[in-house]
Amino acid sequence: MNQTHTEKKAKPITPKVHELIANTKSVILATADAEGNPNSSYAPFVQMENTFYILVSFMAKHTKNLADGRKTSVMFIEDESAAKQIYARERLTLETSVSQIERDSETWNNAVTKLKETHGKVVDVISGMGDFILIALQPVRGSYVNGFGSAYFVDANLEIVEHRNDVNHQSK
Repeated sequence: MNQTHTEKKAKPITPKVHELIANTKSVILATADAEGNPNSSYAPFVQMENTFYILVSFMAKHTKNLADGRKTSVMFIEDESAAKQIYARERLTLETSVSQIERDSETWNNAVTKLKETHGKVVDVISGMGDFILIALQPVRGSYVNGFGSAYFVDANLEIVEHRNDVNHQSK
């Protein structure tokens, strides 16, 4: 029996990059050490302008990787319990440049204040500990996915550049 398969293309869903970020409290971190060994973790964040700030401890492996300024990728992802389809969770993945913010600088004070407003009084405690540093994650480029056939390239300003339109997708 000879069957033909008609491929039905999924219609792209309108991107909601900024809403995903606004509805997320922590960011998943992908870092690497000096030997290139990968490490994944997470950290609560705040966004100021177009930069994400995280307060992290040197007790965590990812902090040394971040402090050394190595390439870092971050991901914001829809909660599993809210996803209609586990294979198509809404997500934003960004390549970022990394910089450490000087303690007690204006940026440090503003970010720590916003972290406290967003994540509570625990920030008062951990920001006073000597092993915690403030890291700025500046987007370089990335991708945003919000369903099957609905993937986009994102620029450093978190704006959609273009629909991925079958880039890296092949039919078998």
